[in-house]
Amino acid sequence: MTGPTGPGPLTGPAFGSYAAEEVAWLLKDLSHVNLEADVAERERRIQAGDAHYAETLPIEYQPDVEYRELFEKVLQDSAIRLARAVGTVTELVLAERGRDITLVSLARAGTPVGVLMRRWAREVAGVALPHYAVSIVRDRGIDATALDYIAAHHDSRKVVFVDGWTGKGAIARELSQALTEYRDAGGAVFDDDLAVLADPGHCVRTFGTRDDFLIASACLNSTVSGLVSRTVLNDTLIGPGDFHGAKFYAHLAGEDVSNHLLDSVSAAFADVREHVPGDVDKLLRGDRTPTWDGWKSVEAIREQYGISTVNFVKPGVGETTRVLLRRVPWRVLVRDLDAPEHAHIRLLAAARSVPVEEVPDLAYSCMGLIKDVT
Repeated sequence: MTGPTGPGPLTGPAFGSYAAEEVAWLLKDLSHVNLEADVAERERRIQAGDAHYAETLPIEYQPDVEYRELFEKVLQDSAIRLARAVGTVTELVLAERGRDITLVSLARAGTPVGVLMRRWAREVAGVALPHYAVSIVRDRGIDATALDYIAAHHDSRKVVFVDGWTGKGAIARELSQALTEYRDAGGAVFDDDLAVLADPGHCVRTFGTRDDFLIASACLNSTVSGLVSRTVLNDTLIGPGDFHGAKFYAHLAGEDVSNHLLDSVSAAFADVREHVPGDVDKLLRGDRTPTWDGWKSVEAIREQYGISTVNFVKPGVGETTRVLLRRVPWRVLVRDLDAPEHAHIRLLAAARSVPVEEVPDLAYSCMGLIKDVT
């Protein structure tokens, strides 16, 4: 779809399974292109420097019935906690940035969170917020064409960038750097204050919680993210003036739980709304300055295990889950071997014959270590 000054947004049901009013995807539709590669071969090429991870897509792991049942249990057990974090971060943003903001989620992990924040703002705070999803790629920056589009249609200073959680803070750093470069190149000014549900890495100041708890949307891939793939930045497909790309996996509609997750968490808003004002007040009065403690602990683990780069250390429940779902894992470190919230990680690790090692003084509840396959 192309607007008068360039490409325009994609919306469901033509692209993705989210309703059109919930999110507009500033992406180029690559659904017709074969981009998936064998996970092991893809990992080898990435680590050898022959390819960037955003140039191709992993073949999406589709879990078995036991794992999908576990996801359902995780969702039901965590819906209230998720709803409280959604309410807290949304009200914090409204209090500090105003009620005329534009939500811009970082596709794809940030997009379910952006939809939930938009729902809270509408249903509880009584304000309708625009919501876009854009691509950001580690070492390549944010989609400048998408920023151009947003700046042309909204006040760039009122944009709030949204993600699911922080690991060691690589994306928070990437966002800050990319927005500075965009501004220095003559682009609009955007605020780099990233809003997340969970900030276990202590690397942002706007969050719902700093607990390293399981956000159910981390448990699956596209089937919990509107049936949209990871974003793609490939010079052969993405030309000047194009948005970064992504695929719509319409053939997975039968497995899609994207809207089920949103509805389950939204249904818990009523149970938590009385607690949220107190949570927000506490955050507003507290010191939320990022300490980057997470990055420091990752460096320590990298050194302890003789790992060549921090890119192979993925801290936190969400990042560990991602390693098991779409990378080549070497081992998993956990603070507590029997933690109930790690049941899905133990299932995935067992399915892929990945050792799980208990490290009682771990800074995060768990970490996933990627195998060096070069």
